[in-house]
Amino acid sequence: MTTTPEKVDPTFLSPAAPQSRGQRLTLIVVLGGLIALGPLTIDMYLPALPTITADLMTTSSTIQLTLTGTLVGLALGQLVIGPLSDALGRRRPLLVGTAVHVLASAAIIIAPNVAVLGALRVLQGVGAAAGAVIALAVVRDLFTGRAAATLLSRLILVMGVAPVVAPTLGGYLLTVTSWRGVFAFLAVYGLIIIPLTARTLRETLPVERRRSAGVRQTLRTYGGLFHDRVFVGLILVAGLAMAGLFGYVAGSSFVFQEEYGLNQQQFGLVFGAGAVWLIAATQLNAYLLRRFEPRVLLLAAVIGGTVSGLVLLTLAATGVGGIVGILVPMWAALFSVGLALPNAPALALARHGDAAGTAAALLGAVQFGVGAIVSPMVGILGNDAVAMGTVVAGGLALALVVLVVVVRPWQLEDLEPQSV
Repeated sequence: MTTTPEKVDPTFLSPAAPQSRGQRLTLIVVLGGLIALGPLTIDMYLPALPTITADLMTTSSTIQLTLTGTLVGLALGQLVIGPLSDALGRRRPLLVGTAVHVLASAAIIIAPNVAVLGALRVLQGVGAAAGAVIALAVVRDLFTGRAAATLLSRLILVMGVAPVVAPTLGGYLLTVTSWRGVFAFLAVYGLIIIPLTARTLRETLPVERRRSAGVRQTLRTYGGLFHDRVFVGLILVAGLAMAGLFGYVAGSSFVFQEEYGLNQQQFGLVFGAGAVWLIAATQLNAYLLRRFEPRVLLLAAVIGGTVSGLVLLTLAATGVGGIVGILVPMWAALFSVGLALPNAPALALARHGDAAGTAAALLGAVQFGVGAIVSPMVGILGNDAVAMGTVVAGGLALALVVLVVVVRPWQLEDLEPQSV
């Protein structure tokens, strides 16, 4: 049995839909701030990884598991919070989850060893999952088709500021405080975003559209999603594209600081430059959607990312070009990922607006679950440029295989042209 795409009236908007440009901008900023909590949690402490390794008297591979723990928390948290938001509405799970993140961040300030740090990083991920999954569900509550893809492109602009600023800000904080100060900053950020969200974000899921919160109903909903071949393929493509991104995130600190000798501040600038290419692609995507279908852009992005990843791996293995030979194809791969990230979720969520929270949860769980698997692989393979290139190229190449074999984008229907 396969499910078919939900037929949605393209003119439908919930009562909470933004009516003016200013309201739409406020929605983008608030949702972007919530989504940014995850990237900030992941990226801000990256410049401190070597310092934390020494301070807690552990190994680089072990300390990378704290990154894995965060991604596991983000994946598992979304699987629970997504269905809850379909049953209880969006606001309550969102605010409670963000509060959990604040408490975990505050506790890390006094973490005595790597085991406690790892456990609290998982809890941080669970808390950040609320913003990640519910923001996507809110978008699907309000928009569909190209409008959703366009809004996701705008959101990633706001979200993209996080990976640009996070390592640089983390490096700066390390000049005035210890690595524990990074987590104090995250706790304060959460304390600011909670009242801002409570005041500005209206409930977007009316009571009459809510679903049962029972375990049986939740499993039935997940089962229906898994029976949709195209949906499963699209979330795998999104997850494997994220594998390329997380391969870079997990390995970049060690590659650029230890292999190429950059200091913490220089690494923050280089890492931020990569994020600029990611952001540029998402904003270009919003304009390209006026002329091209999301399925066309997704295919072009994954092909470009695969080629860039293979060039990166080749130059890393041969040593040709030095650090420039690593940065240029890596930035090209990030640009391709930036084109893929808004379109794969938009195509997937357009098929299941009746269970947007659960569908967004599965999408996010796959993305961060793949990231959790990928992150330690870079360390296992050697924490060098070749290891990073292998994971980036492998993830994007597998994404291309899934897209062509499972999704078959040329068979998908065109989405309604809308603007946001």
